[in-house]
Amino acid sequence: MATLFDFATVVCFLAMAGAFFFLTARQPRTLLHLLLVGIAFGIANQLGNAGYVLFGFTLIIFGIGYSVMIIRQG
Repeated sequence: MATLFDFATVVCFLAMAGAFFFLTARQPRTLLHLLLVGIAFGIANQLGNAGYVLFGFTLIIFGIGYSVMIIRQG
């Protein structure tokens, strides 16, 4: 991990995976929603590393918010 975006997105992804295993009923539908968030974290990482810092952080914030909504439902 070389950049701030590498660290931030990996930490967010690990937190999301842990929340899925410990805080949900492990429904396939919940997993599919969180898969989309994982893809968004990957895109945010690439955007941030390419110099689009505002877009990268915005996508990370929206990904965190969406995953919190999904975890609360699941």
